[in-house]
Amino acid sequence: MASTELGEFLRARRAAASPDSVPFASAGPRRVPGLRRDEVAMLADVSPDYYRRLEQGRERHPSQAVLEGLSKALVLTFEERRHLYSLAGVAWRLDGAELRREVDPALLRLMESWERSGAFVLDPVLDISAMNSLAVALFEPFADTTNLVEMVFCDPAAREFFVDWEESAKSTVASLRATAKFSSTPHRFTDLIARLEAGSPRFCELWARHEVQPKTHEVKQLRHSTAGELTIEFHAFGVPSAPGHQLLVYQVEPGSLGETRLLDLATHRIDAGVRSAQPAGQADRPTASMD
Repeated sequence: MASTELGEFLRARRAAASPDSVPFASAGPRRVPGLRRDEVAMLADVSPDYYRRLEQGRERHPSQAVLEGLSKALVLTFEERRHLYSLAGVAWRLDGAELRREVDPALLRLMESWERSGAFVLDPVLDISAMNSLAVALFEPFADTTNLVEMVFCDPAAREFFVDWEESAKSTVASLRATAKFSSTPHRFTDLIARLEAGSPRFCELWARHEVQPKTHEVKQLRHSTAGELTIEFHAFGVPSAPGHQLLVYQVEPGSLGETRLLDLATHRIDAGVRSAQPAGQADRPTASMD
């Protein structure tokens, strides 16, 4: 079934492609819209016969190199390319160009408009790329908010901040396992693991379990040094403009004492001249791009 869908998808995208994008395309009228099979084959660096068999469903196992060639030949969007890989049954992996994205200014503005929700963006190795004002206020007890995993395992404030530290530690390690595969800079990942293994025996034990679970939704009990105990509900969302990244939104129950405490905390911080939700020029942490 997948091979038939693959062929149908290739035919549809070929028909939608513009001959103007092919420098060697023959001039004059065409019997069918889009590109010819031999043109796609040449652009993708495969033989015309091989490409014909792909469209006809007789070739069932295109390699990643072939899929990359077809993606470029047909000028596929990110979502179309990911769909192509899925139809071909090939594991999807983002390339460095797609992962090296600055935080979208529109997303930053949206995050900062959420005055009652803490929001921050995580990259594939769980570096924090941006935070809004409420998130900055929430993480104020931590000495360094560069990387979420190091905050949990290497900052002494974590065991006081996370009421159920053990559960937070487990979920954070499982999330790192789930997202690190998307990192376009392997040295950042290996350097992070080396620092964690050197600094936290508990991290070593949890990492050895090979548990994989991305962040989705969870309720956490937090103990803030200024705001007191808070019950936080968070949701994680993918960031289409920066594949491999995720937006986490923290909320407390509307109208609760916890919400009042957290909003007061953020208000005092803004009055003191500290704002976030920016990828550069932040008052209390370095620039973080989506890489």
